[in-house]
Amino acid sequence: MPPIRALVVDDSSAMRRSIVFALQRMGEVVCVEAQDGIEGLKRFVEAQYDIVLTDINMPVMDGLKLISHIRRGSAPNRVPIVVITTESAVEDRTRAMGLGASAYLVKPVQAQQVVEAVRALLRLGGSG
Repeated sequence: MPPIRALVVDDSSAMRRSIVFALQRMGEVVCVEAQDGIEGLKRFVEAQYDIVLTDINMPVMDGLKLISHIRRGSAPNRVPIVVITTESAVEDRTRAMGLGASAYLVKPVQAQQVVEAVRALLRLGGSG
């Protein structure tokens, strides 16, 4: 099986590192990082990804705009998008899911939660 390509978008380098570390526990995962929605969108159009993990609150372009740009692409992209955010309000979750997010995790998030969400969305078995 080819490695999973994951795009990790968060303005916190520590948070990106912890998400990348969690994903790498799954085995063959290639992670590409971006520090805001603009950089994330640029990386997204430059290459193919199996999954996108994004924060909501970021400078320049937030995660909600990033989700809507990805979903509005030439052929609406069905790549799974996991939102990992401090925003715990029901309205925030509803808005993100309405824009096309596939899963919504609230920080602080455990590595195992990230792995389980990714495995479920990519329909991978096993434990990590």
